[in-house]
Amino acid sequence: MQFPIRLGTRGSPLALTQARMVQTALRAAHGWPEDAIEIVAIKTSGDRIQDRALSEVGGKALWTKELDRALIDGEIHFAVHSMKDVETIRPAEIVIATMLPRADVRDRLIGAESLKALPAHAVIGTSSPRRSAQVRRARPDTTVTLFRGNVDTRLAKLAAGEADATLLAAAGLSRLDRPDVGNPIAVDEMLPAPAQGAVGIETLASNEAMVAALSAIDDVATSTCVRIERAFLAALAGDCKSPVAALAEMAGDSIRLRAEILTEDGAEHVAGERQIGGPDDAAGLAHELLDRASPALRSLFGK
Repeated sequence: MQFPIRLGTRGSPLALTQARMVQTALRAAHGWPEDAIEIVAIKTSGDRIQDRALSEVGGKALWTKELDRALIDGEIHFAVHSMKDVETIRPAEIVIATMLPRADVRDRLIGAESLKALPAHAVIGTSSPRRSAQVRRARPDTTVTLFRGNVDTRLAKLAAGEADATLLAAAGLSRLDRPDVGNPIAVDEMLPAPAQGAVGIETLASNEAMVAALSAIDDVATSTCVRIERAFLAALAGDCKSPVAALAEMAGDSIRLRAEILTEDGAEHVAGERQIGGPDDAAGLAHELLDRASPALRSLFGK
């Protein structure tokens, strides 16, 4: 392999931190020199467009399309992503080669001790349909206002009084050395987004040397569980407007998948769980939830 190899990433503080995690892991696994990996920051459409919900301007592809183009054009050799931001259908030329060990999957509530402790008629700042629906299910008196941007931007909006509280992923806060910001919400109360807390690395399927190098840092448990969650999401055929949560966890020799789908206001909620042997079982749970849902809830998904 010819050095330096170029690692593409978004330019946010969290994305750069995750890129350095990948850089460190690969150097340690292969004994590569300090200058073996060059981090290339690429500004994505999602970073540029901050005043509208993702669903209005192109969905999750806003986080990936510029990196995909750079990868296919040879400007970078591999790319790092927060897996919850990666579409379930990827370009045929690109493969998810590896995932780092998953971090805390929970959400953290900033601005109140708990959902129950929120003031009456609280305003919640979030851009996530899942978080919005889950909060409104638990607290129907709340309203939601759009919060987009990186962690610092959202915390600044909260400090400026634009909302009473907001929700952020515990994994991102921890990676930014802010593990004590906010209060964690148990997954039994708020199930996370599919793939939350996982960092994935993509490369060209044809780049066999890169695929092999990346395999050395793959966390098998994380990859297995996240791929199950992504299979569940793909079977729903939802988009970035569809409130959906899923968490797969190793349970002895099997995998337990818990999942739920909700209407946007949280008024309808269909949940289930299943022991999973593979992606087909994840799809089966998706179809089961849809079969139990009302036409209004099913309409939020493509199946």
